[in-house]
Order: sequence, then C-alpha cells, then structure tokens
Amino acid sequence: MRILLDTNIIIHREASKVINPDIGLLFQWFDKTRATKIIHPLTVEELAKHDDKAIAETMKIKIKNYFQLKTISEETAPIIEIRKSDKTENDYIDTSLINELYNKRVDIIVTEDRGIHLKAKLLNIDEKVFTIDTYLEKVTAENPELVDYKVLSVKKEHFGNVDLNDHFFDSFKEDYSEFEEWFNRKADEESYICHADDKTGAFLYLKVENENENYSDITPIFSKKKRLKIGTFKVISTGYKLGERFLKIIFDNALICNVEEIYVTIFAKREDQIRLIRLLEDWGFKYYGVKKTVNGEELVLVRDFIRQFNIDNPKLTFPFISKSTNVFMIPIYPDYHTELLPDSILTTESPYDFVENEPHRNAISKVYISRSIRRDIKKGDIIIFYRTAARGRAAYYTSVITTIAICEGKAVDITDENDFILKCRRRSVFDDNGLIEFWNYNPKYRPFIINFLYTHSFPTGKRINRQKLLELGILTGEENEIRGLKKITREHFEIILKETETNESYFID
Repeated sequence: MRILLDTNIIIHREASKVINPDIGLLFQWFDKTRATKIIHPLTVEELAKHDDKAIAETMKIKIKNYFQLKTISEETAPIIEIRKSDKTENDYIDTSLINELYNKRVDIIVTEDRGIHLKAKLLNIDEKVFTIDTYLEKVTAENPELVDYKVLSVKKEHFGNVDLNDHFFDSFKEDYSEFEEWFNRKADEESYICHADDKTGAFLYLKVENENENYSDITPIFSKKKRLKIGTFKVISTGYKLGERFLKIIFDNALICNVEEIYVTIFAKREDQIRLIRLLEDWGFKYYGVKKTVNGEELVLVRDFIRQFNIDNPKLTFPFISKSTNVFMIPIYPDYHTELLPDSILTTESPYDFVENEPHRNAISKVYISRSIRRDIKKGDIIIFYRTAARGRAAYYTSVITTIAICEGKAVDITDENDFILKCRRRSVFDDNGLIEFWNYNPKYRPFIINFLYTHSFPTGKRINRQKLLELGILTGEENEIRGLKKITREHFEIILKETETNESYFID
C-alpha cells in the first residue's frame, strides 16, 4: 500500500511536542501493514518554510524517513477544472496531492484537511481519502488478527469508580485547572465510559438543564430552553467508531429527556479536539458563540433538537424520521443480524458473543448489501429490518422485525469488485474475503449496497414475528420468507408502530 501523507500528518508525527496522541497509533499501523509512507515534493517545500527555523531544520532531517515522489504526474482535464477554484498556496498543494491519487501514482491519501476530502468527492475518489479516524477504521476492519484491543464495551459508571489517574484524563487536567476537584464532586453521578483492555478509550458525561439555568458566561446568551449539556466528552481513535457510538448515546438521552437543544463547550487547542468538533458538525452541531472561563475561551456548539427531518442529509436531524417517505421491509440473515445491529440482540442470543470490537458494530452509519430485484429505495426512506428464521426453526415464530433505520442514499449499483470492497469493508459485517465471495456469487446479477442510519430497536417483548405479521395482514400467506426489498403501506407501518409500542417521538408526520 502506497500512502501519500499530507503536511498536517507529518507535522503531527514529527513535532517535538505531541499535538495529536492518536498519531502514534496511526504510524504503528503503517508499520504493521508494511505501508510505504510517501510525501509530495511540495510538502517538503512547505515544511522548509516553517516559521520556526529550528523546527524547519529538524523536519529536513526527519523527512528522510519517508519516500519522496521523484516525479510529478501530468494534470488531466478533471484536475485542471479543480485547479480553477484554488485561491491560496494551500489550495494549490491540496490539488497537487489529489492529482497523484487521481492518476493512481499512490493508493490512498491520509489527511485531516477537509479541502482535500471535498476535492476527492468531486472527483469521485473520496473512498481513497482518509482522516486518521477513518484510516484506523479501515485497517482494523482489514486486519483483525493484528488488532491489539480484545475487549471493547461501553457502560454506565459512577464517577467515583473511575480512575482519575488514567493518562486518558491528562488533557482535561491540562485544559481545566479545576478539573480534579470538579470530577471528585461528581463521585455519585453517572458517566458513560469505554474500556479497551483496561485502558479508557472514551468518556462521556451528560447533564439535563432546565429553562432557568444561568448562561451568563455564554455569548450570545442562551434563550430559555430545556437543554442537554455534553459536559465532558473525549474519544481516543481506535478504529472502532467510538465517536458514533457515543453520539448515539447522546441522541438517545436527548430524546428520552425531551430536550429542545443539545450543546457542548469545547476548546479548539489540540487536533483531537478539532476532530471531535468536526464529528459533531457532521451530525448537525453548529457554531453558536463562545464561553469565557478562567481557563480561556471555549467554543459553543449547538444542535437543534426540535423534531424535524432533513431529507437531503438525514444525519443533520438524526434520529428523527419522516413518515411521508416510503417504508421498506428488508430481510437480514441471523448470521449477520446482531453483528450489524448489536442493540437489536434477541433474547435467545448471548451478549457475550457481540462485544463491540468491530467498527460496523459501533457505527450509526452502516452498509447493507443486497441482491434484491427491487431497488427503488431512496434517501430518507424508512427501513424495517426483518430477521429471517434461524436454520432448522419455524419461520412463523423465529422470523421477526427488530430495527428501524433511515436510508442515507439511493441504492448504489457498483460494477467493479475493488470499488465494492472499498465502499463496504468498514461498515458492513463482511471481511474482504466475504465481500469477494458475495460479489462473485452470481456474475450476471451483481449486488448493490444501501447506506443507512441505524436509528431504533423495537422494545424486547414487543417485536412482531412472521405469524403476527400474517395475522395483521402486513404479510400474505402466499409470501414465503422475504427475499428482497418489500414496500409496505403507510397504514401497515402505523400498525407496526402501535403493536411494537415504539416511541412516537422519533417520527414526524
């Protein structure tokens, strides 16, 4: 694998002070997978221009550890078109890096620069451009035998049972002079924590605030609303989509507590904080203002939680669902069901078999692969997953609907095996060999993919099996097990919501 590294990755790695603690894990994976670390000549020039001459000299020595491109590939019409929007030297360098990827001189690019990601999307090569987080997802999915983390789980824990001496909390102590005192005062309150082999990988504290909360330190001052505050939130990059896992917890709490808004105050001093800000922005948080503290000025990000639905980008209004879209029932085999939808585990399955140590298990945004003849599903449509019968067991009672999801985009037809693997490997249940087998099962009728947002599991004990679906008229006796996408009526969907006692707060008429 030939990996082109952007300037920001090199600086993070070679700086005398650790700017991004996840950079070490990134380079460990480069070494484990024997990747060739490549830099562009323009990156070398950029590093030489660093304001600090001592750092520039140090970088000059350290970049000898990287393979430098000896020649620059010719720019074709699509790249020339992208060039027209370049306004700065940084824009020019971004396009130059993208050019090498577009011309297949390198296999992928790793960068934290959103400009490069946008240009890759315009050229339809965005599946080959990774942030640190998404690259770690990629390699952990591809190389499970090389993964160090054997146990990964999220649980509620009282502050008083959390080890404050864990190095995970050092950054909080550095940012907030009063952090230890504040933490100890919270001893009897609950937090969400994730451990990976006895090390803290993520931590979250939430607080519900009523309309009379004092916001005098926030500018502009908040209006009177019931809010959910993300009090403390940090995620270490492991490649396991912990950020999305914890966002699901945040949104679930906001829904249960019936708040109008979610907000967080956060510094933007370090790269890990900036990446967390970007993650929040991807899911609908917007810059609101600033909060002045004794430790400095924090950014205030706000997520409107009034019930609404953005059909162009359902992530921005997740977990809300529009009833005005189509509803499809989609089958999923038992072998894959709980692996892809872990919160929908059945009472007959053991939770110990589904420890959250795979990226697709923690992700909200997932991939479903199908060979259905019907393919007219589109962005915003509702998906109901139907877990088919276990082998050797009666379909009438073991086939059951378990989960509601939102289609994130129309069904994607793919004609190339490599592209199929790239688009599926990080968010589906299959490894590369499984994807290859799935792709080649019937060369005359290739599979397609559906990107979806996992939203809600039907309450245990209220899930409807095939027998009940027949009795309710949602399925007919002439139908065998569902084999592909089955469109159901709005009336039948309403019956399902009533029978499963699903929280109506998710839905917008």
